[in-house]
Amino acid sequence: MPEQSSNRQALDAARRAGLLEPGLVMASATSFAFWGASAAMPYAAAAARRPFRTAVIDDYGSLTYLQLHTRTDRVAGALKAQGLGRGDAVGLMCRNHRGFVEANVAVAKLGARAVYINTGLPAEQLGVVAEREQLQLMVHDAEFSAVVAAAGVSKRVVVAPEDDPKWSFPSLDRRRRILLPTGPRPSADPVILTSGTTGVPKGARRPTSSGDAAGAAGMLAAIPYRSGDTVVVAAPLFHAWGLSQHLVAATLHGTVVLQRKFDAEGVLELCRHHEADVLAAVPVMLARMLDTGSCVVLRHLRVTATSGAPLPGDLAQRWMDSHGDHLYNMYGSTEVGQATIAGPADLRDAPGTAGRPPLGVDIRVLGKDNEPLPAGEVGEVVVASSFNFDGYTGGETKERRDGAMVTGDTGYLDSEGRLFITGRADDMIISGGENLYPTGIENALLRYPGVREAAVVGVPDDKLGQRVRAVVVADTGVSAKKLKAHAKAELATYEVPREFVFVDELPRNATGKILRRQLVELPGT
Repeated sequence: MPEQSSNRQALDAARRAGLLEPGLVMASATSFAFWGASAAMPYAAAAARRPFRTAVIDDYGSLTYLQLHTRTDRVAGALKAQGLGRGDAVGLMCRNHRGFVEANVAVAKLGARAVYINTGLPAEQLGVVAEREQLQLMVHDAEFSAVVAAAGVSKRVVVAPEDDPKWSFPSLDRRRRILLPTGPRPSADPVILTSGTTGVPKGARRPTSSGDAAGAAGMLAAIPYRSGDTVVVAAPLFHAWGLSQHLVAATLHGTVVLQRKFDAEGVLELCRHHEADVLAAVPVMLARMLDTGSCVVLRHLRVTATSGAPLPGDLAQRWMDSHGDHLYNMYGSTEVGQATIAGPADLRDAPGTAGRPPLGVDIRVLGKDNEPLPAGEVGEVVVASSFNFDGYTGGETKERRDGAMVTGDTGYLDSEGRLFITGRADDMIISGGENLYPTGIENALLRYPGVREAAVVGVPDDKLGQRVRAVVVADTGVSAKKLKAHAKAELATYEVPREFVFVDELPRNATGKILRRQLVELPGT
């Protein structure tokens, strides 16, 4: 019975989104027969069903689905002429623009394996990744040419010079078109790199299978996407969140709006100008947009969707107060996929919650004996679903507990079944024998007027083992003395930071996650 109920909910979600319209179903089925469950499938289906609908708008103009389909055929044909074939690994190191989309679809049409490379990866780490993933080719923006060369990748294709409005893939002969396949093309599973906040990122294999379909159904049931949406994707496309959002838009025959490099005022203007239905971002981007003080109000948005990093409860409240109650936050990871989704009602009622598990997901919080903990007790968060990843390309995988994948996070469930994340297990601070979780301390500091960002870490201490350090971005006039007094009123005595370090900005990776190791290395007060 539970399975039947889930199937009904999935069908209802697909119907609401417009996925069950007969013409769309037929186009998708035909496209699947040609291209398999790959990035090529939704674009080919949209080219057949809605050829003249705008597929992509970026800093350089726009492309229809038919134009994109034709252009990617030619890129795929040119890559094939260079010896690239099914199963070969291709690195994509591009910012948010049509070149990423074209290269990604072209690689999928060949049945090759896309490896999505963080645009901030240094040459040394890129070299390690290239060797481990056995990259046959790197497709990249011209600005990364020196980094790619220093990494030792010999076969390279520049997507386009930054000043070339035609995006001509200058080293490719694009007169060739790929021959249409004569039957189903099993696609190679793409590889998404982990965040790499503590070293060389690992490669996580994401299955292009029923697992992804189940994940899409769960997302559609929780977030009100619609066919034909205009979607501003501010999150980086190389990351699982940005990648999934642009593919969901293509599946729904919508229009994706991209900005090469994130600019807070620019994204607000894009949303306003294009009357966007959906904004896909990471939490720090929402904070940056609020900090602009812009008078642009995005009431026309139906969905603001965030993921990739923790969403502080105060930030969620500020965003909804400014732009409306259309905020949805997804908690998950490259390895586990989506784990929970928090909608506007839960973000209002329980600020800071990561939300509830969508269709097909089971969340558990386990104690030291691996038994589920009662509501309110902090333990290890594990996730069971059909769309957990297939393992790391280096041969390792994530630890499991009774079939559920360990996330590496600690948290608790409330009496309503909502998940709250208290932090990474390895970020836990042990000070004077007390186990402290950074998230609660950070949220308390963020409630002080003028504090824009806060991160808490443990630093070595001869007496306590670790002492609590708060690293803060704040307006002029916010002092350590004032913050300590505020913390004493909000927190237990042992949670109050013993030192405060003020910085202009917190070190973050490209997806907005805080690089905590760098905070530990800062000179103290």
